[in-house]
Amino acid sequence: MGMKRVIEVDGMCCKRCAERAEKKLLLLEGVTGAKANFKKGIIFVESETADEALSACVTEAGFTVKEIRARKGIFG
Repeated sequence: MGMKRVIEVDGMCCKRCAERAEKKLLLLEGVTGAKANFKKGIIFVESETADEALSACVTEAGFTVKEIRARKGIFG
Protein backbone atom coordinates (compact mmCIF):
# COMPACT_ATOMS: atom_id res chain seq x y z
CA MET A 1 0.00 0.00 0.00
CA GLY A 2 1.23 3.48 -0.88
CA MET A 3 1.76 6.51 1.30
CA LYS A 4 -1.24 8.74 1.76
CA ARG A 5 -0.50 12.37 0.85
CA VAL A 6 -2.43 15.64 0.67
CA ILE A 7 -1.55 18.10 -2.09
CA GLU A 8 -2.76 21.68 -1.59
CA VAL A 9 -3.18 23.54 -4.88
CA ASP A 10 -4.19 26.88 -6.36
CA GLY A 11 -6.13 27.15 -9.61
CA MET A 12 -8.53 24.23 -9.24
CA CYS A 13 -11.85 26.06 -9.57
CA CYS A 14 -14.40 23.52 -10.82
CA LYS A 15 -15.32 19.84 -11.00
CA ARG A 16 -13.70 19.54 -14.43
CA CYS A 17 -10.42 20.90 -13.03
CA ALA A 18 -10.58 18.34 -10.21
CA GLU A 19 -11.19 15.51 -12.68
CA ARG A 20 -8.24 16.67 -14.82
CA ALA A 21 -5.95 16.64 -11.78
CA GLU A 22 -7.12 13.15 -10.76
CA LYS A 23 -6.70 11.71 -14.26
CA LYS A 24 -3.24 13.22 -14.68
CA LEU A 25 -2.06 11.84 -11.33
CA LEU A 26 -3.51 8.37 -11.98
CA LEU A 27 -1.40 8.18 -15.15
CA LEU A 28 1.74 8.63 -13.07
CA GLU A 29 3.56 5.40 -12.25
CA GLY A 30 3.19 4.47 -8.59
CA VAL A 31 -0.04 6.38 -7.99
CA THR A 32 -2.82 4.02 -6.90
CA GLY A 33 -5.45 6.58 -5.94
CA ALA A 34 -6.29 10.26 -6.42
CA LYS A 35 -9.35 12.23 -5.28
CA ALA A 36 -9.54 15.99 -5.73
CA ASN A 37 -11.78 18.46 -3.91
CA PHE A 38 -11.88 21.71 -5.90
CA LYS A 39 -13.84 23.58 -3.21
CA LYS A 40 -11.05 23.04 -0.69
CA GLY A 41 -8.20 23.10 -3.22
CA ILE A 42 -6.81 19.75 -2.15
CA ILE A 43 -6.01 16.42 -3.75
CA PHE A 44 -5.80 13.22 -1.70
CA VAL A 45 -3.25 10.85 -3.21
CA GLU A 46 -2.15 7.31 -2.43
CA SER A 47 1.23 6.79 -3.99
CA GLU A 48 4.72 5.31 -3.85
CA THR A 49 5.88 8.24 -6.02
CA ALA A 50 8.23 10.97 -4.74
CA ASP A 51 6.71 14.33 -3.82
CA GLU A 52 8.77 16.02 -6.56
CA ALA A 53 7.14 13.85 -9.23
CA LEU A 54 3.66 14.48 -7.80
CA SER A 55 4.33 18.22 -7.79
CA ALA A 56 5.61 18.19 -11.38
CA CYS A 57 2.55 16.23 -12.52
CA VAL A 58 0.09 18.61 -10.84
CA THR A 59 1.97 21.64 -12.21
CA GLU A 60 1.89 20.11 -15.71
CA ALA A 61 -1.89 19.72 -15.32
CA GLY A 62 -2.09 23.51 -14.88
CA PHE A 63 -2.21 23.99 -11.11
CA THR A 64 0.13 25.61 -8.59
CA VAL A 65 1.26 23.33 -5.77
CA LYS A 66 1.25 25.10 -2.40
CA GLU A 67 2.15 22.15 -0.18
CA ILE A 68 2.45 18.36 -0.11
CA ARG A 69 2.12 16.71 3.29
CA ALA A 70 1.35 13.36 4.87
CA ARG A 71 -2.33 12.63 5.29
CA LYS A 72 -2.92 12.24 9.00
CA GLY A 73 -6.59 11.27 9.11
CA ILE A 74 -9.68 10.73 7.02
CA PHE A 75 -10.07 14.47 6.31
CA GLY A 76 -6.43 15.31 5.70
